[in-house]
Amino acid sequence: MSPEVTAALQEAGGMFLFLAVELTALFLLISYGVAVLQEYISPARIQAVLSSRNGRGYVVAALMGAITPFCSCSTIPFLKGLLRARAGFGPMMVFLFSSPLLNPVIIGLFTVTFGLQVAVVYFLIAMVVSVAAGVLLEALGFERHVEPAAYEAPVPSGCGSSCSAASQPENRWLRLWKSVWKDFKGVLPYLLGGIAIGSFIYGFMPTGLITEYAGSDNLFAIPVAAVIGIPLYIRAEAVIPLSAALAAKGMSLGAVMALIIGSAGASLTEVILLRAIFRMPMILAFLAVILTMAVGAGLIYALTPLGA
Repeated sequence: MSPEVTAALQEAGGMFLFLAVELTALFLLISYGVAVLQEYISPARIQAVLSSRNGRGYVVAALMGAITPFCSCSTIPFLKGLLRARAGFGPMMVFLFSSPLLNPVIIGLFTVTFGLQVAVVYFLIAMVVSVAAGVLLEALGFERHVEPAAYEAPVPSGCGSSCSAASQPENRWLRLWKSVWKDFKGVLPYLLGGIAIGSFIYGFMPTGLITEYAGSDNLFAIPVAAVIGIPLYIRAEAVIPLSAALAAKGMSLGAVMALIIGSAGASLTEVILLRAIFRMPMILAFLAVILTMAVGAGLIYALTPLGA
C-alpha cells in the first residue's frame, strides 16, 4: 500500500472517529435538551409561535436558526422535536435551512476571514432564501411528504401508560433519557453510514482537485463547487478557513461561497438522516433549495463588485 493511500486512510479514519463521537454527543445532548423543553413548553405554545398562518412564525424560525450553534446534522434532533410539537411546516423548513448556515460562530468566522461586507451579504442571502423556501414548500403542500412516524415520540421499551410524568414525576429525567436513547438507536445506522461515506470522500478527495475544477473565475466553477460541497462533509467552522486557503490559491469568491453553503447547508450525513423523516420528493426539494442558494450566492459574488 502506497504512502499516499495509507495517509488518506488515516485521515479518513481519523475524521470518522471524530465525527462519530462529536455527532453522537451532539445528537444525544440536543435531543435530551429538546425533550426537557417539551416538558415545560406545551405543543400548543410551539404551534402558536411557529405558526404558518402569519409571517411572524417564519421570521421567528429564521431567528432561531441564526442563534442556534448547530451544524447540519445536529439540527435534526431539534427538527424532530418541532415535528412532534406540530409546529407549522413552513417555519420548520426555514429553521432547517437557516440553522446550519447562520449560527453566530459561522457569521463571526465570515467576518474575520472575508470582511464585514461579505458576511452581511452572505447573512442576507441565506436568510431571504431560507424564508422564501419555507413559504414556497408550505404553499406547494410538501408537508404531505413527511413520514407519519416522524410525528410520533418514541416510547421507552417496557414503558406503558404508567410512565407518564403525572404518575411517576420522580422518574421524569430517566424516562426522557430512555425516550431519547430509543430515538437515537433508530437513526444510528443512518448516522454512521453517512459519516463513513463523508469521511471516505474527505480523506481521498484532495484539495487540489477542488481547486482545479472550481478554482477559475468562470461561471461553471460555481455549480461545480456547490455540488462538491454537499458530499464533502466539513463543518462550516472548518470549511471557512479551508475556503480562505483555496481562495488564496486562486478560487473565485463566488465559488468559495458556493462551496461553503453546499458543505455547511446540506451534508451527505444530514441527507441520509433526513431520509428517516422525509420521503424522497422532500429530500430532493431540500437539496434543490441548498443548491439554489449556493449557486445564487456564488453568482451574486461573481457578477457584482462584491466579488472583486
